[in-house]
Amino acid sequence: MRVKGIVRYDGSQFFGFQCQKSTDRTVVATISRALTKLGIEGKVVGSGRTDRGVHATGQVVHFDLPPYWRDLERLRSSLNRLLHPSIDFRRIVQVDREFHARHWAKRRAYRYLIAPPSTFTPFTANYLHFGEIERELVARALPILEGTHDFRYFMKTGSGPSSTVRTIFHARLYTRGELTVLSFEADGFLRAQVRMMVSFLLAISENRLTLYHLQEQLEGKARYLTTLAPPQGLYLCRVVY
Repeated sequence: MRVKGIVRYDGSQFFGFQCQKSTDRTVVATISRALTKLGIEGKVVGSGRTDRGVHATGQVVHFDLPPYWRDLERLRSSLNRLLHPSIDFRRIVQVDREFHARHWAKRRAYRYLIAPPSTFTPFTANYLHFGEIERELVARALPILEGTHDFRYFMKTGSGPSSTVRTIFHARLYTRGELTVLSFEADGFLRAQVRMMVSFLLAISENRLTLYHLQEQLEGKARYLTTLAPPQGLYLCRVVY
């Protein structure tokens, strides 16, 4: 039986989502070890990778269960006891045998959380980006990113997808109390694309770059910025199938 799990995790506790040769402290490796303890050897496949330090409230994974595992609520509870406190399965449901967490995904959504420096505490340092932001400037920049574009200048070097064209359906800014939230929903994202877009928006907020520079880099005419926003403010919040 193939199942789909909706997972949230504290990215500050891991060296990224995907398995790595240099460490076993990744989200997938940790989930796989917990499954092995429950007699489940199936490969864990995620909807996409997240970098070291990036969090998730709505990551999606799939894996296959042996015949004797039928009680999915008991499975969820057992996994959460083993994974506590850094990983939590919100739901586990049966899906079609052909379901694929990555290939079947139609949209992915991320949020980037920014807090005023005056609100900093050691207890939130790993979960928010602390800085000032000129909301009006950033709000004018966000519509430029929407639509279908070639984002080849908005990805981490070393990644080589077959296509760098992506469609951003929504790029928005809103507030929740003292937090400023940058929200992006697209058919997919390139490696570190969201962090680089946020970094560009923060540079615009600080008057280091302009809307013209953003348009030029988006059109592939010039590359003005390659740095990434810090990972701790970023959350994978939803995957749509």
